[in-house]
Amino acid sequence: MIIRKTELTELTMKKNEKLGVLNIDSNLYKTRISSRFANRKPYKLIDPHMILSFIPGTVLDILVKPGQRVRKGDSLMLLDSMKMQNKLKSTMDGKVKTILVKKGDRVSKGMVLIEVE
Repeated sequence: MIIRKTELTELTMKKNEKLGVLNIDSNLYKTRISSRFANRKPYKLIDPHMILSFIPGTVLDILVKPGQRVRKGDSLMLLDSMKMQNKLKSTMDGKVKTILVKKGDRVSKGMVLIEVE
């Protein structure tokens, strides 16, 4: 049995599937959109003013104070994870606005630790 393109569209519509347009590198593709894809968390750009935990662990030491000036590459905090001490460094020049954790806190991956302005 040969199915023409118009019939294929009608068949997919009968199955209650949603057709949508997907944009990949400025090329538009007409495709089925799954519920998992439709309900995904939208991508959000990372704010360079927020210092995030890149790995779960425990805050060993905070090396800066609110209001302190920091330069790109300065160490801000020591984070212990799997018996390794990781130094979190500043990604930009600025001033420490707020510190959202304290020594001994357990942090998860992606948690905001320090805000720099």
